[in-house]
Amino acid sequence: MTNREFQTRVLGCERRLYGIAYMLLNSAADCEDAVQEALLRAWRRLGTLREEAYFETWLMRIVINECKQLLRRRGRRAEGPLPETLPAPPPPNPELYRALRALDARHRIVLTLKYIDGYGVAEIARILCVPQGTVASRLSRARKMLKDQLEGGDIHANSPI
Repeated sequence: MTNREFQTRVLGCERRLYGIAYMLLNSAADCEDAVQEALLRAWRRLGTLREEAYFETWLMRIVINECKQLLRRRGRRAEGPLPETLPAPPPPNPELYRALRALDARHRIVLTLKYIDGYGVAEIARILCVPQGTVASRLSRARKMLKDQLEGGDIHANSPI
């Protein structure tokens, strides 16, 4: 893959990369740091990409790993309050967004990848390096948790990535 091809492919999925990083880090500055570090790491390790067809999945995995490393380095967890200001326009449904942010990272990420980014269960499994059955069960549990949260209930699981 040439430099130009790499740039083109990255620009095609840049918004999704930042979206996933923001859902995990909840900080625009941290999100930018994580994505930039991930892109640098991806460029340096481009030779480890086995199939160019999976470029976006491979890159998404690198971004997620970089977010995890950033959280560990900073000693923070993925969960946290919503910031006063968001780097993007307000979500069309703030209540849904708050409920989604209240989920733990492992459930929030599968919902984001599935319903916001449009990935299938098999692709999500590759991105997260977990079995497809795990993705399916996390999606099911996340939908139930989100429904409970929106109906005024409480979230039953609260664990880090």
